[in-house]
Amino acid sequence: MKKIILLMALTVAGLNGCTERPAPLTIDNSLTETEIAAGRLTPEVMWKMRRAGSSSLSPDGTRLLYAVTEYNMAENRGITTLWIEDMTTGECRALTDYASNNAAPQWSADGASVWFLSDRSGSMQVWRMKADGSQPEQITGSGNGEGIPEVEGFGVSPDGKHIWWVQTVRVAARKSSDVHADLPRSKARIYDDLMARHWDYWDEGDHRHIFVAELGDGLVTGGTDIIGADAAWDAPLAPYFDMAEIAWNHAGTMLAYTCKPLTGTAYAVSTDSDIFVYDLATGKTVNICKPLTGRKSECAGEVRELPDEMPGYDKYPVWSPDDLHIAFRSMRRAGNESDKERLFVYDCRTAEMHDLTASFDYNAANVVWEDNRTLRFIAPIEATHQICRVQLPEAGAACGTSEVEVLTRGDHDINAFTMAGGRTVAEVCTISMATEFFDVAADGTLNRISEINKPVYDAVKMGEVQKRWVRTTDGKRMLTWVILPPDFDPTQKYPVLLYCQGGPQSVVSQFWSYRWNFQLMAAQGYIVVAPNRRGLPSFGQEWLDQISGDYSGQNIRDYLAAIDDVAREPWADRTRMGCVGASYGGYSVYFLAGCHEKRFKAFISHCGIFDFDSMYGQTEELWFVNNDYGGPYWDAHNAVAQRSYANSPHKFAAKWDTPMLIITGEKDFRIPYTQSLEAFTAARVRGIPARLVEFEDEAHQVFKPQNSLVWNREFFGWLDKYVKQEK
Repeated sequence: MKKIILLMALTVAGLNGCTERPAPLTIDNSLTETEIAAGRLTPEVMWKMRRAGSSSLSPDGTRLLYAVTEYNMAENRGITTLWIEDMTTGECRALTDYASNNAAPQWSADGASVWFLSDRSGSMQVWRMKADGSQPEQITGSGNGEGIPEVEGFGVSPDGKHIWWVQTVRVAARKSSDVHADLPRSKARIYDDLMARHWDYWDEGDHRHIFVAELGDGLVTGGTDIIGADAAWDAPLAPYFDMAEIAWNHAGTMLAYTCKPLTGTAYAVSTDSDIFVYDLATGKTVNICKPLTGRKSECAGEVRELPDEMPGYDKYPVWSPDDLHIAFRSMRRAGNESDKERLFVYDCRTAEMHDLTASFDYNAANVVWEDNRTLRFIAPIEATHQICRVQLPEAGAACGTSEVEVLTRGDHDINAFTMAGGRTVAEVCTISMATEFFDVAADGTLNRISEINKPVYDAVKMGEVQKRWVRTTDGKRMLTWVILPPDFDPTQKYPVLLYCQGGPQSVVSQFWSYRWNFQLMAAQGYIVVAPNRRGLPSFGQEWLDQISGDYSGQNIRDYLAAIDDVAREPWADRTRMGCVGASYGGYSVYFLAGCHEKRFKAFISHCGIFDFDSMYGQTEELWFVNNDYGGPYWDAHNAVAQRSYANSPHKFAAKWDTPMLIITGEKDFRIPYTQSLEAFTAARVRGIPARLVEFEDEAHQVFKPQNSLVWNREFFGWLDKYVKQEK
């Protein structure tokens, strides 16, 4: 392994591009003597870990550029710095300091400069510096940041002549002070259609739009809004606004992006996003997923009509090196966010489409062109994430016959990768390791090249992670991760936790989480049982589809099969078992509370669904409940929907008999906090020990440092009180 030298200077040459900058945020991630002596992962230790962010190789493959975020618990905030690693020597050094947040680093085409976002001038704007961190220069916005919209993402054309960036635009009057100008102090929002709120924010008339402008000397202050000044929709898509949905072609003449040009109720019930291509020369935009005339695809002498409508998600365009093709991810079924993500390729000359993964029963993500005919992508396969390769079909080849080669192997998650100069570097994590960087050899072997959190791993012990195949009640095999406490002694008995995954269609893979961390749970003395129950990806589409319209069905039995299987072990104390989960996992907790037959001593539900009827009217993106419940509660002739509502957890609250901790975020508009209030009311009125923890400044997840410590203290305090204690 290469030696990594971390040069943690508080000031870096050439970073004083502004005359006045805030004092650097103090970062001290050193472990205390007590923490080192304990040798256990705790919430406090976890928040001292450095978090690796986006990475990219220099064009010649000799240097790795990446972001790192660190936190100051007392200040309740973090700071993101930019780093560079020499791939030959392994030496790492900081390009930015702790006086400003810096993010989204990107190489110039010649590798001599780095483009990045920084708030050093008062608002987040695009900057450029030399690759050694010197000569920082602001590119967008004004010098003082006053009255200038923040840039949320950007991309420089490969020829260095143009730049796109994303900023908010006011396109509609939603505030009462805007509608009624003579009442400027009024505090109301006014709507005539759905999507009044989304994820964690109210619609106040602002949307994210893409702007394009020429690059020259000095600041770029203007630009063309290519979405349209009056367009009441976002690009990239809400609510995540992933800048990877926007891509330059290699000539720097066209921009491909993802958009869902719908509003109101039509937006709320649809996942119909498309790929659009903007031509800088003409100013015209083409939707490649919905052409005006029908398309045909010919292969092996077979001519097939291609649908004009692609009603599901179409996202993440990526141009081939010769700009003749655009790869993107496409879902076939409308209203289903968890349909198979197919790898489609669009021919820019003929408008033909090819599904390269038609015979591959897994999703495709993070697509990268290796050359003009070969693509690499990441696929979830049996609760891991691996790099795969596929080629465009040869002329005359049979339709849908592209073969996918799985390049990497092992129990890990490859979350992203970058390729340049004949080298591939991947961002890798496991249940026992936060993201680190690995070199990917030609044969798929992974070699670690970073030690971002070495001081923590040297000081704390991680528990053994077992890969267990459990037989389900219908005779299937289910992969279940079992995480044992550090210094596990098989002659002892340990309390056991059943982890219920959210999503509901999110794989229980080799992920490292700073919110639901299996090693953190194990370090507190618990055995963690994390099953890949029905409804999770990486085991084929049939396994994934089972859950939609059947929340209370086989997937619930899968949970019980997993916990019962582990409970039979001599080291598992079946008299001390708990059940925890968030989102759909929180729903699972509520449902199991009414049918667990005394298995569990305590439950914890975070932002869980309790009442299906009220959930339908409270959530925002209705395509989700229409797909997963089967439809609205008033559709009396819809058998699937009526089965879903008949099995809503609130209808079984009369059977609750177990202490329950309920956690929610006031800004959660996906599963509103009122669901948690309903469950808390039911538990307390029935006389069941219950505790409500409501975060006023969090949404569906808890992100802020001090809030996280509160969450963990309440979480483990509840388990220790009702599960861990010997009876």
